Amino acid sequence: MQTWDHKLPIYQQLADHLAARLLDGELTEGEPMPSVRSLASRYLINPLTVSRAIQALGDEGLVETRRGLGIYIRPGARERLRSAARERFLRDEWPELRSRLRRLGIAADQLQWEE
Repeated sequence: MQTWDHKLPIYQQLADHLAARLLDGELTEGEPMPSVRSLASRYLINPLTVSRAIQALGDEGLVETRRGLGIYIRPGARERLRSAARERFLRDEWPELRSRLRRLGIAADQLQWEE
């Protein structure tokens, strides 16, 4: 069961969760999204909150509404999402992480990239 924190609105947390599922390959490009009702039931939240999360994904160009058919994941959505996430990581997280590694005396050859 999904747990929500109070730092971000629930709709944004759900949008982020669905985007992560897309990145992980659990949601497939060209396929329909689960319905608003099924997502609301699965995550125990209001359908309006789910609709707002899906709208946020639409605003990012990741999903599209097909009249009479539902909401579908757009072709290229995964790569668009991956590219934006890489850019944010390199701009926002990597400099801080690199500084922390230096402070702790951890060299690149000490890091295990593969599990």
